[in-house]
Amino acid sequence: MNHTNTALYSSRPAEIELIRDMARRALTPKQKKQLQKQITEPAPESRDAFILKRAADWLQNNTDDAQPDKLFGDFWYRGELCILFADTNVGKSILAVQIGNALSSGEPIPVLGSPLPAEPVLYFDFELSAAQFESRYSSYKSRYTFNPNFYRVVLNPNAQGQHRFKNYADYMNNALENIIITSGARTVILDNITCLRTGMHAAESAISLMRNLQAIKNKYNLSVLVLAHTPKRNPAKPITRNDLQGSKMLINFADSAFAIGESKTNTGLRYLKQVKQRSGKEYYGAANVCLCRIDKNGNFLQFEVEGFDHETAHLQHYTEDQRLFTERRIMQLHNQGISMRAIGEQIGVSVATVCRLVKRLEREAKAR
Repeated sequence: MNHTNTALYSSRPAEIELIRDMARRALTPKQKKQLQKQITEPAPESRDAFILKRAADWLQNNTDDAQPDKLFGDFWYRGELCILFADTNVGKSILAVQIGNALSSGEPIPVLGSPLPAEPVLYFDFELSAAQFESRYSSYKSRYTFNPNFYRVVLNPNAQGQHRFKNYADYMNNALENIIITSGARTVILDNITCLRTGMHAAESAISLMRNLQAIKNKYNLSVLVLAHTPKRNPAKPITRNDLQGSKMLINFADSAFAIGESKTNTGLRYLKQVKQRSGKEYYGAANVCLCRIDKNGNFLQFEVEGFDHETAHLQHYTEDQRLFTERRIMQLHNQGISMRAIGEQIGVSVATVCRLVKRLEREAKAR
């Protein structure tokens, strides 16, 4: 035997060695059982793209995950990647800080909170300056005392490590993993997604970011809340997943999603609406949105629940001005080369309605 080749075979998989033994001589009953197990239930390796298990085994191994904790009512459950979206200046950041503060202190938000042990929370703030953040959580008498478990994270303008990575996305993913490992936190809030994505193709960049967030979430068993904007939308239409800025495809990478809407019939009133849910039921859909008002209780700016109502009671009544707004928006999207079907989905009308309006408006424009 040539002993110089011995090392080449030391790392053969067990099933290959068994098959070689079978070729030389009959297998023992123990070897047959071992080979059958290797063939029918191959052990997944970390470099494999897929993990193969019988459906029954998934149920047996995940019984403890059947009832995940409610981090924010039925809007956001533990272990989920959740999207919170709304128009500018509606209160996304205010609600996000309120949720993070509640989880870090173990003091639930009235009505929508759940009694859970205090835990570390990372709040990535890409929106407010230090002075703006301070003004929200202080008064002329005092500053709000956040729990030591609550961490506010901002970008370092003097960071110099980006050149070591292929692109900005890889750099941010690495930085995110590093801070998760260092802090030990398993609850992350990102405010907001538009500040993390790069490149000319915003939708593709956002989708890539969501895919990476899902991978990091699964790797470290995280709960992630991502804030996002809505573009200019029709205030007479209910909020849907089509209102998420960038691409409604982002919703597909999320486990859950909810939105903040502004009441058009009651000044200053907001409402929370479930848009997607997997872990729980739809309690706060169009027929039962959660009504809230923003108030500064001493030195802490927060949402306060006032009740529940049907969404239609808080939508703008369809007027002549609204009709003109819809027509202008349809033509704007049409001139950008967006398909009739995509326009209909975004505006919330049928394809036939879009086609009819475009033809009429083009005909009127030519007649002028």
